[in-house]
Amino acid sequence: MTIAKEKARVAGGPQHGLTADAYRSEDIWQRECQTVLSKNWVFIGFAHQIANPGDANPVSCAGLPLLTVRGQDGSIQVFHNVCLHRCMTLVDKPKNVGKLIRCPYHAWAYDLEGRLRAAPHFAGTGKQEFDGFDLKEHRLKPVRTHVWHDWIFVNLDGNAPEFEDYAGSLINRLEGIDYGKLEPIGLLDFGEIDTNWKLIMENFIEPYHVQFVHSSTTDQPLEDHYTITDGNCLGSAVDLKEEVGTSGSLAVSSRYLTLYPNFILGRYFPDQLGVYLNVPVGPGKMRQYRALYTTEGQKLSEEEIQGLKDLWWDVHKEDHEMVERMYEGRKSPVADDGGLLSPAWEDSVRAFQDMIERDLASDGTSPGTGMAAGAPANA
Repeated sequence: MTIAKEKARVAGGPQHGLTADAYRSEDIWQRECQTVLSKNWVFIGFAHQIANPGDANPVSCAGLPLLTVRGQDGSIQVFHNVCLHRCMTLVDKPKNVGKLIRCPYHAWAYDLEGRLRAAPHFAGTGKQEFDGFDLKEHRLKPVRTHVWHDWIFVNLDGNAPEFEDYAGSLINRLEGIDYGKLEPIGLLDFGEIDTNWKLIMENFIEPYHVQFVHSSTTDQPLEDHYTITDGNCLGSAVDLKEEVGTSGSLAVSSRYLTLYPNFILGRYFPDQLGVYLNVPVGPGKMRQYRALYTTEGQKLSEEEIQGLKDLWWDVHKEDHEMVERMYEGRKSPVADDGGLLSPAWEDSVRAFQDMIERDLASDGTSPGTGMAAGAPANA
């Protein structure tokens, strides 16, 4: 008996998913910003996009404007992207700021470590300091930051476990990768998607849809898949006896892994990775990017790289249609009870939803997002 059949045998019936409000409610979105996206390590950007000292990139997390900055020493720090003077966003597009982050409104300037270096004429013409105001006492507000290889994470409330502990289950499942050979070979920008960010995560976590949605872009039989529920790491995997090709169609053993709440990593044997940056914008809006990597020093031609980009563009667009239609379907009262989840293929989805409900409940109010985990369909 396969793992999937055994899960279905002992389940006693399907579970419900999150209610429609969990995806469409502005109130729940605001609560997610205060809990899910503030309490945990959230993925916000790629280190290779700010490769040089002075490179700065404005990003968003939990609806807040943040700024990733490469320092003179090569380290990366994230700050609130807000000037201390009149609270204007400092940087509005990716750029190299040189040695100073300068506010365009009144020319207040901060060094790459966030220290205030200039507040021109703040105390009168030609004078910037006065009793009660000392430049050295002011700096941009930093955000707790961790850079794991090419991936930048933040923890807004500062109280999450150390990253290595938080991400340990994911890290352990990526054994054998030589990160010294990790090489970004392309970045896809999908822009805004009209869906809730959780639907993108759930879609990636489960393998049930693959043979239906991706029949023209993948060749990975459903029976060869299995789901993964391992602490903060959720997803699925497929082990194929025969692997073919690197472009045109995906037919290789793969690991589809997530780190709660929004990090997605696909490992495609023997030598490729794909990492998704999923940026929640609101209840019905998100942005998505995908970085492509080789992991074994493989040198691909421009034609091969373009073939991979085309393949992954098509795969993502197939998924985007599904998640936008799922979001639209949640306008219906039919979605009030959260639909039904397969015990064989979507137990990892329910685990993700359990984490969402747990974090929402931590704000001291009723989660209001669905039935308790394990509730049978006929409850």
